Amino acid sequence: MGAGKSAAIKVLSDISVISTEAVNTDTEAHSKYLTTVGIDYGEISLDDGTKIGLYGTPGQDRFDFVWPVVCQGAIGIVILIDHSRNDRLQNLEFYLNAFKAYGHNIVIGVTHLDKKDDQVLKIYRDWMALYGYQYPLFGIDARQQDDVLLMIETLIASVEVQSRLIV
Repeated sequence: MGAGKSAAIKVLSDISVISTEAVNTDTEAHSKYLTTVGIDYGEISLDDGTKIGLYGTPGQDRFDFVWPVVCQGAIGIVILIDHSRNDRLQNLEFYLNAFKAYGHNIVIGVTHLDKKDDQVLKIYRDWMALYGYQYPLFGIDARQQDDVLLMIETLIASVEVQSRLIV
């Protein structure tokens, strides 16, 4: 919650985003005014005309019943982690465990970084190495199109590499 999922979809989408944000009633979890309570939807068009759907789900685990629906048929999964939270590594572990069952093409974006510094991301890299995870990891500002686009391009490149290995 509050990691920037809705902002990331809004900054990338070529269409008006279908948003399911409502007033946040769980202010103990996060102080933000609005939170996603359904599935946000946007689209991005690639240079070849291919349209890719962008789906955002609520981050709270009480909405986990939505996750398999959205992930079915997905080319990849972007997990956003809010670096400003004290439980950020526990969140990373929780979401990786939850989403790796739906696909292995995963990219991780760490948001709410005060500065772009590879050493800030070291705690995430060290944690992933300790547990044997090898996913692309980016420090991003979810409001910046280039940052979010880099994660989507990484997912697409991974799909292209995998399709060439199968042929």
